[in-house]
Amino acid sequence: MKKVLIVEDDIEIIRLLEIHLKDLGCQVLTANRGDVGLRKAINENPDLVILDVMLPEMDGIEICQKIRANNIKSPIMMLTARSEEIDKVLGLEVGADDYLTKPFSVREFIARVKAIFRRQKMDIVEPSSEKNAKLMEFDILSIDIDMRKVLLDGKKIELSPKEFELLVLLSSNPGKSYDRTKLLNMIWGYDFKGYEHTVNSHINRLRSKIEPDMSNPKFILTTWGVGYKFNEELMEA
Repeated sequence: MKKVLIVEDDIEIIRLLEIHLKDLGCQVLTANRGDVGLRKAINENPDLVILDVMLPEMDGIEICQKIRANNIKSPIMMLTARSEEIDKVLGLEVGADDYLTKPFSVREFIARVKAIFRRQKMDIVEPSSEKNAKLMEFDILSIDIDMRKVLLDGKKIELSPKEFELLVLLSSNPGKSYDRTKLLNMIWGYDFKGYEHTVNSHINRLRSKIEPDMSNPKFILTTWGVGYKFNEELMEA
């Protein structure tokens, strides 16, 4: 049973989402204040957090930041009002996985939730064997795709889901340049046209975690005028 946390101050929206999530067989937790929602996100380890932007006590952007700062990898779907365009950008930049603009249809909400659960199912680790294990090593960087584990010089590095997906995509295709729009569509799975700088923010955070020298990146390189690529001169071990 999937555990879903709804952090929303509109009781009618909570009831509506709760009904349809339970129809999907989910266990539903709720919070109508930001500070309470953050505590539950940290303590309950939900499979999905549905997070409104405008909340009492602590807004959704700050909650999202703190969830990721606590190395909680639960997918986060943010709910934003149509007038809060900037919040979509901020939400994606601080680690949200998806967003829905109010008012939204129940059908679209269910489709987004199912898409997140499908991605989670694909990430479930199956017993590894020499034959199916997928481990990539580049110099001091080790990426275990099956275990979703990254080591830098033997030390485990904590990445958010999107940071990990970006790293896997780029490192699986060394030397291939991806523009920002392509990365948004491939990693986020939706058309986020206009939010290409979100990729820059995620790449910067990823670099801060894996690059020994941020001023002279070794693994993820900038392709000027295009986007980003993984250093093809680092041969996979």
